[in-house]
Amino acid sequence: MQRTRTFTDKLFLILKGLGMGAANKVPGVSGGVVAFVAGFYEEFIYSLQKVNIKAFKLLINGRFKSFYQYINGRFLSLLFLGMIVSYFSVSKILDYLIEHYELYVWSVFFGMIIGSIYYISKDFKDWNFKTYISLTIGIILGVAISFLDPATENDNLLFVFFCGVISVSGMTLPGFSGSFILIILGNYVLLLVDSVNALYDTFAEIITGDFGFITNYERIRMLKVLAVFTIGSVVGLVTFSHILNYILKHYKSITISTIIGFIIGSLGVVWPWKETIFKTNTQGNYILDSSGGKVIENYTRFIPELNSQTYYAIFFILIGILIVLALEIYGQKTRKIHG
Repeated sequence: MQRTRTFTDKLFLILKGLGMGAANKVPGVSGGVVAFVAGFYEEFIYSLQKVNIKAFKLLINGRFKSFYQYINGRFLSLLFLGMIVSYFSVSKILDYLIEHYELYVWSVFFGMIIGSIYYISKDFKDWNFKTYISLTIGIILGVAISFLDPATENDNLLFVFFCGVISVSGMTLPGFSGSFILIILGNYVLLLVDSVNALYDTFAEIITGDFGFITNYERIRMLKVLAVFTIGSVVGLVTFSHILNYILKHYKSITISTIIGFIIGSLGVVWPWKETIFKTNTQGNYILDSSGGKVIENYTRFIPELNSQTYYAIFFILIGILIVLALEIYGQKTRKIHG
């Protein structure tokens, strides 16, 4: 799987990480779809599943270079660099755009999902009874998750760990939005807003020499929640990669047909025409995330009227489809150069 990468390859890999990070931030959009369409999904899964007992033995024995090469470290480090940069840049831009141009942003995402369905299914020829059943199951699961009502917030550490395991799956399973699942589980605000803000506040106080947070029970509780959520995310990322690597090897056709179905089902989440319900506190004030954007709680979907706004939205849907087609063309050129 490993190969020599040019500067352009490295730059585009960081950009792909930016795309995955931005996609993971938005409820209803999956970073795994970006990986699938951009042509590095299987290498991503392969690299993650190399984080195993052998890798830890190399690390413990101080064989850092061997460890780095074994886990395809250059690929993973550049990709995760893009994701981290995305959180502090692209995702904040997305927060602003969703706040001010919500319909058109969702239209682009809707178009990208349609384009992704075309991209994944166009070369899939192994249609039979089993793959049609898998496709149907994927669609039903995607639709069912799209219309679930959010649960109430739960800060039990075992449940928080479970949230970490489940939410990170959007990076490995195309069509499965981790942030939307956190909304359904009721812990989006707790895990992606409150706990992150607690970490920011703690770092800011440490820099100024203030260690008063040590005696702040609420702050310590939130830091514990964030730590357990992070551990759950790492465990989930590695675990899902091993599972998916196995099923892709042994049940590739069934897996791909299920993924196609799941992505089709997820169209309900990114349907552009919806009323957004924002999270509020007991005083009726909007709860803001770490970048100052309103925190989304749920959506009410509707069929649009035909007017200029709707025509603009359709135009942006076409833009979303073209973005995916452009990624496909880039992926084909890359495979020809290196293949």
